[in-house]
Amino acid sequence: TEIAQSVHQWFRVPANQALIDRLQTAGLQLAREVNSNEATSKPKPLSGKTFVITGTLPTLTRDEAKALIQNAGGKVTGSVSSKTNYVVVGEDAGSKLAKAEALGITQLSEAELQDLVASL
Repeated sequence: TEIAQSVHQWFRVPANQALIDRLQTAGLQLAREVNSNEATSKPKPLSGKTFVITGTLPTLTRDEAKALIQNAGGKVTGSVSSKTNYVVVGEDAGSKLAKAEALGITQLSEAELQDLVASL
């Protein structure tokens, strides 16, 4: 914090501000500010992918599976449509599975979902 305070104080001095202005006028381009989230964020492997969860999963609750998908950048919806990319299928899956089959949507087990997230 001592260094940050020193830098802050340096930029507050009018003569130093004038120096920066002269350097910019001469063509110096200061680096743009980097958002801290931008610097530390990683690409999300499931960005742009839509998932539906149906049935009872073996080890994850529905909320845990939803969080796993969302943390990897995916979107979870409650109904199957032509925009759905994957259906995560558990035991006693119902009409969502039938609709996914009719639309030719890729089905994943809980283990396959976890493998997909881990591999990307």
